[in-house]
Amino acid sequence: MHDQVLFLCTGNYYRSRFAEYLFNHHAPAYRLPWRADSRGLAIELLEPDAGPISPHTLNGLALRRIPVEPVRPPLAVDEPDLQRARLIVALKRSEHQPMLLQRFPEWVERVEYWQVDDIGDSHPDQALPQIETAVLGLLQRLADAGR
Repeated sequence: MHDQVLFLCTGNYYRSRFAEYLFNHHAPAYRLPWRADSRGLAIELLEPDAGPISPHTLNGLALRRIPVEPVRPPLAVDEPDLQRARLIVALKRSEHQPMLLQRFPEWVERVEYWQVDDIGDSHPDQALPQIETAVLGLLQRLADAGR
């Protein structure tokens, strides 16, 4: 049985997916019984022909030699996803807290918020290393808490 961290972003297409793959790739090195999953708070905002995952995410993972098979389509968060998670991380407070307030108000205070801008506000060359630093910091924090 694994504890679960749930990464949330808007479309479950770029930031949260990168965090999910990165976390799951590195967790075994920390000897953690944790798995990551990711969901979107407003996947309806994605372009209809966007595809299953951001090319920026795929490129960032490829540069880090992190496998991404199989690739699933973006998924919308629902109440059971939130209930299964021991830790919930939303990738940007100013963007995602209002969405949580609107859709899942009882969960707003139970979410850890990071500050990673979406593609329109931050180039992947900045955002992906920021996510990587935060994920590795989270893994270390969980490892330290488990000792």
